[in-house]
Amino acid sequence: MPLQNGCSINTAPPDDEDDCEPLVPPDAVPPRCCSARLNLAVLMFLGFSVVYGLRVNLSVAMVAMTNNTDPDPPTNISNSSKHVCPLPGNNPNDTGFTQPEGVPVYTWDSEIQGWLLGAFFFGYLLTQIPGGYLAGHYGGTKFLGLGVLCTAALTMLTPLAAQWGPRWLFALRALEGFGEGVTFPAMMAIWARWAPPLERSRLMTFSGSGANFGAFLALPLTGLICETLGWPAVFYLCGGGGCLWAVLWFAFVSDDPRTHKRISEEEKEYIINSIGPQGTGHGWKVPVLSMLTSVPLWAIIVTQMCSNWSYYTLMTSLPAYMDKILHFDLQSNGFLSALPYLGGWLFSILAGFVADRVIERRVFSVTVTRKIFTAVGTVLPSVCLVCVCYVGCSHVWTVLFLTLSTTTGGISAAGVYMNQIDIAPRYAGFLLGITNTFGTIPGVVAPIVTGFFTEDHSLDGWRWVFWLAAGIQLSGAVIYTIFGSGKLQKWAMTDEDMAEAERKRARSICT
Repeated sequence: MPLQNGCSINTAPPDDEDDCEPLVPPDAVPPRCCSARLNLAVLMFLGFSVVYGLRVNLSVAMVAMTNNTDPDPPTNISNSSKHVCPLPGNNPNDTGFTQPEGVPVYTWDSEIQGWLLGAFFFGYLLTQIPGGYLAGHYGGTKFLGLGVLCTAALTMLTPLAAQWGPRWLFALRALEGFGEGVTFPAMMAIWARWAPPLERSRLMTFSGSGANFGAFLALPLTGLICETLGWPAVFYLCGGGGCLWAVLWFAFVSDDPRTHKRISEEEKEYIINSIGPQGTGHGWKVPVLSMLTSVPLWAIIVTQMCSNWSYYTLMTSLPAYMDKILHFDLQSNGFLSALPYLGGWLFSILAGFVADRVIERRVFSVTVTRKIFTAVGTVLPSVCLVCVCYVGCSHVWTVLFLTLSTTTGGISAAGVYMNQIDIAPRYAGFLLGITNTFGTIPGVVAPIVTGFFTEDHSLDGWRWVFWLAAGIQLSGAVIYTIFGSGKLQKWAMTDEDMAEAERKRARSICT
């Protein structure tokens, strides 16, 4: 179904050429409802909900596992220089938290807790690049499914590892990260073969928004389960849910539209023709040197590192802030810690639809669109984090600004976080492995830095945490605005792409 001048039926408008008509004729696009690509997006959405449930459950469960038994509590709560918020109610020793009898409680200080919360990312770092490379060659469905399955199975061993000691729990969480590290690169490799260019934003933001939705569900449910069944049940239930999802995943998905058993011929032709030669695997050879010298790729790397510092700071440490500073009970803690992710989930989906429409109607080029969504999705969250520093012990304002920070951060899902598939679709999985490896470093460092700043559980220490996160995130917005790009890079072009580019140049010379 080619259009005039050899353009594919769903070609995204380039930044500097007007040869292709980007609007797809209505009769050329198969119905999206109940389509194979939409079913894939739904399953992937559920998969990433499980992934993030497995990742964040320890953040809330840690409150129950330690139950305010820090051996070095602050000794001078009345010291005005620390600005510690008062405990609610008349009894300053009552935290309002109970859990079933016989559930173990550990005396891990804030430093140990910081290391345990960051342990996941030590393993997560190691499998990003290999996972992206292999997913780009073999296809991503096996790696995504096995990554979730292995992580879920290991999660069920958490109570045993905690009983053996923090070193064992650290090692187990690192292994969970090792298994989960392949999931996002595998997702990108799958969509490189399945997502038509003018549907990329909505399909990828919807499927990836499962991460925020999973965090939104897991945080309050973790608090509820801890108080009713005890914290060990959290890990048994989350792990079991991940194993169940893996069964459904392997039963209903395929690496490529060509091999899918239930796809219609119309949809198959539409996807294959709209993606073109970029919808094939990259083989064993990848242009590593060209990637290492690619300015747009480094812009993605640096920006994701900066943005992720803020995201991981809130994901791993927000329950501790709600507990140690604002003194919410565990169920309220889980629910209020989850609110930001509900907003992030909704805004990321909305941003994907808006970005696709902007590109489809040629309001802005792909490059400008990605830059706008990245800038808005990083500047606004940074401003909200700074506001948190100055609302003191106000529960309402604190929750409001923290919610707005992560909510507006969801806008960047249609920006820098999908930019890899714009600049090099064939290598998108491998590139996401590279960018996510660097982007995971804040997940390792941020909880440790937070533990260092907040050893005395003071508002002053938390102000440093929020200011640092806001400043780092703003610097990423500046870097991406200057150096980011949405153009297909020369080193990512196939022979067919090069021939098409040559024909366009010849036509432009003739005219």
